[in-house]
Amino acid sequence: MDFDLQWLLWALPLAFALGWLASRVDLRQWKREQTDSPKVYYKGLNLLLNEQQDKAIDAFIEAVQQDPDTSDLHFALGNLFRRRGEYERAVRVHEHLLQRADLPKAERARAQHALAQDYLKAGLFDRAESAYRALEGTAFATEARLALLGLLERSREWNAAIDVAHRLEATGTGSFASHIAHCWCELALEADAAGHADAADAAVQAARDAAPQAPRPLVLAGQRAAARGQHAQALELWGQLIAAQPAFVNLVAREYAQSAIAAGTGAAARDRLVALYRRAPTVDLLEAIVQLEPDAGARRARLFEHLRAHPSLSAAQVLLAADAKEAPDGSEPRILRDAVHRAAGPLHRYRCAACGFEAEHYFWQCPGCLNWDTYPPHRLDDQ
Repeated sequence: MDFDLQWLLWALPLAFALGWLASRVDLRQWKREQTDSPKVYYKGLNLLLNEQQDKAIDAFIEAVQQDPDTSDLHFALGNLFRRRGEYERAVRVHEHLLQRADLPKAERARAQHALAQDYLKAGLFDRAESAYRALEGTAFATEARLALLGLLERSREWNAAIDVAHRLEATGTGSFASHIAHCWCELALEADAAGHADAADAAVQAARDAAPQAPRPLVLAGQRAAARGQHAQALELWGQLIAAQPAFVNLVAREYAQSAIAAGTGAAARDRLVALYRRAPTVDLLEAIVQLEPDAGARRARLFEHLRAHPSLSAAQVLLAADAKEAPDGSEPRILRDAVHRAAGPLHRYRCAACGFEAEHYFWQCPGCLNWDTYPPHRLDDQ
């Protein structure tokens, strides 16, 4: 059977025409999808700017459905869920991204970082720790280490926190000597509580080596020496504190006075505290000085002088307490002391400079914002 070339001449143009027509239809559909998707995306952004988060989420969900391969839409949706406290939905969005085989390496690291933030906000600290550790070697490695350091400190995993802080210093992120010193001090307290005095000594020494000028290791070392009855050594350590960080002597002023009395060096200790008091008068220093003053008249004169120069309820409370020790206690003075004590209570506190959290006791790490060294070493009444 002979093949008719005429049919070939007709078939080739026809096939070309049909292919061109099909491509035009697909191109139009693709353009329409690309046009519709940004419209929904911009609608979501507009709603978000107008603080209509519920409607913005609906718009972003619609945009994701129209273009499921766009990772930016998934990130926007996941971040919105996290901001609203819908952590489970945020986790699902970011886990869906990580399951995509075609996701670029940089976007995969971004999704891993977002997932770690979801876990952290949800209080799933174990999962958050694993997610942050998985970011080693990515562009988010430094951010992950910083977040991991805070997470480990919150979980009281002090040895692991020290390791992360050293790695941050090794990469040139900054100095974390204060963090490392605090971690060693916490380990020393835990060792003391467990009855491991040698481990506690080693931890305190490591804290001093990590941050020689930091106040906490010196405060803690002096307290431990005083507790062992080594008052001369305690005074020597607190003397280094006076030279390096004099403001923090307020935290151990009464203990300093007691150790000086026990060591028989009360007069020299009083002169040193008076010099500090003249630079920055506080009630804590005043009480320690009065404790070291042998003459009752001199004690009373110091208290009146402070009350005239710095009138405060705390100072009045100290004066009334001193009078109670040296005079018979009647019902009226006791009632007056109780009233002043109740009134001075709210002012006899420390306040975090970062978040405003107030506490009766001094904290090296704020219980409210979990930041280190945010409490000034003086009470509200002395500010």
